[in-house]
Amino acid sequence: MTEFITSALVTLFVIIDPIGLVPVFMTVTRHLSDPARRSVAVRGALIAAVVLTLFAVGGHRFLELIGISLPAFRIAGGLFLFWIAFEMVMKRREERKAEQADRTIREDHPNDIAAFPMAVPLMAGPGAITAVILLAEQTGGDWSALGAVIGVVWVVCVASAIVLMAAVPLDRILGDTVRNVLSRLLGVILAALAVQFVLDGVMEAMSLAGPAA
Repeated sequence: MTEFITSALVTLFVIIDPIGLVPVFMTVTRHLSDPARRSVAVRGALIAAVVLTLFAVGGHRFLELIGISLPAFRIAGGLFLFWIAFEMVMKRREERKAEQADRTIREDHPNDIAAFPMAVPLMAGPGAITAVILLAEQTGGDWSALGAVIGVVWVVCVASAIVLMAAVPLDRILGDTVRNVLSRLLGVILAALAVQFVLDGVMEAMSLAGPAA
């Protein structure tokens, strides 16, 4: 259980990447006062945690409803997370998120930027949702393990809120160089986790195909 929780914590923290969100958050909230900016950070993290919790609880049933097998989702999800890892290593993810957030503000004029685009899709985006479903699927229906996954979701979201509330001093302290190094290191870790998801999916698919053959 300890190993599983650690893996889940690392996976979600790397994908949500609160440190990488700092410059994006500052861009999106550039017109707000400091108290309003902190409010956006807290509410965005809260909404993201609720969204991810819903997918942790109901993601498995959703896959069954649309006829996607768990091995297939593991393989596809692992490949998708590997692409995110590639973007992090090549420093493309932060730029894409910043461009997406800026375009959203310009074109859609959202009333609540904490919900959109901060919570969804910047924090609870496709990568985080995929990871949560994969992690919840690994519990095998064990409610204590599923509770651990949900706990990890909330821990990471609370940590993200704390990081974003301190975005201005953090941005000055870290700078582009440190942020780029951290992003690349986290990207390598995520790539390894993604490959493991793919291998698990392939092995499970082969085990299911073996008796059928």
